[in-house]
Amino acid sequence: METYYHPVKIGDLELAGNLFLAPMAGYTDRVYRTICRENGADFSFTELVSAEGLFRGGKASIKLIEKGEEAGPYAIQLFGHEPESIYKAAIGLSPYKPDMLDINCGCPVPKVVKHGAGSALMKNPALLGKILESAVRASEEALGNIPVSVKIRSGWDSQSINYRECAKIACEEGVKMISLHPRTRSQFYGGKSDWLHIADLVSRINIPITGSGDLYNPMDAEKMFKETGCDAIMFARGAIGNPFIFSVAKEYLLNGSLSEISFPEKIKTAMRHMELLAADIGEKAACKEMRKFFAAYTKGEKGSASLRNRIVKAETIDEYKRILGIECIYG
Repeated sequence: METYYHPVKIGDLELAGNLFLAPMAGYTDRVYRTICRENGADFSFTELVSAEGLFRGGKASIKLIEKGEEAGPYAIQLFGHEPESIYKAAIGLSPYKPDMLDINCGCPVPKVVKHGAGSALMKNPALLGKILESAVRASEEALGNIPVSVKIRSGWDSQSINYRECAKIACEEGVKMISLHPRTRSQFYGGKSDWLHIADLVSRINIPITGSGDLYNPMDAEKMFKETGCDAIMFARGAIGNPFIFSVAKEYLLNGSLSEISFPEKIKTAMRHMELLAADIGEKAACKEMRKFFAAYTKGEKGSASLRNRIVKAETIDEYKRILGIECIYG
């Protein structure tokens, strides 16, 4: 049986598999990257980090790029609208030893776009190229020539689909992987992603292409690989509160079997997530942050709505345990 799960090489970086955790603001912090690595993710990305904030020494920006306990490779993702800012920020990444540098040219949120960064760069392919050139130069000079990748969308809107042009420029500037979320900026996360754009890019570009968009289960993963021929895929919203998607998808792609994750296993993983986060940012902050994750971990389970209504009031780990009846689940 043909399998779509396999190693992938990005420049000189060799990865054991091709199931990635996508960069997601507010979710892919170093603790959640660790949780996903423990559950089968082959590669992960930091949340998008402001290049301007980073080279100016912003504590919040620095916190985002620090590596957690994850044993495997990871990429730091930067965003910005000035080539010099990208260069200066990237130069300073050496102490953190990222395995890849990723440039965000796809984020649609207003606070990023209004400054000309993220998906706004797709309206200015020439500037996008200069930013990527700066990133590649910084990698060559200070980061041991780690691969530089870029994440793009299909275009700004339906009247300006230009992923081909942007991808061509990226290759000319020395980028080693392109991730495509085949929606336009005007779609945000609505509508349906057009996987035909991924297939088209695969047919035109001779570096690895990673597909993103509407991946929520192992069958979606298999379908994207089959329909697009992409080298790797990245789970985004489908991985929120569902780190198991990597191991389950891997098993499905390798042998066609589909595992079910029990409720006790979900809660056990959620509590490990909680404990790691508390050790990282403090118990009070972790309990507040974990509310959104517990909503995702318990989604679809019997009585989950009532459970979530109680969890949003929990302020300590012990309160979470009492609400969840941890002692009854796994001791």
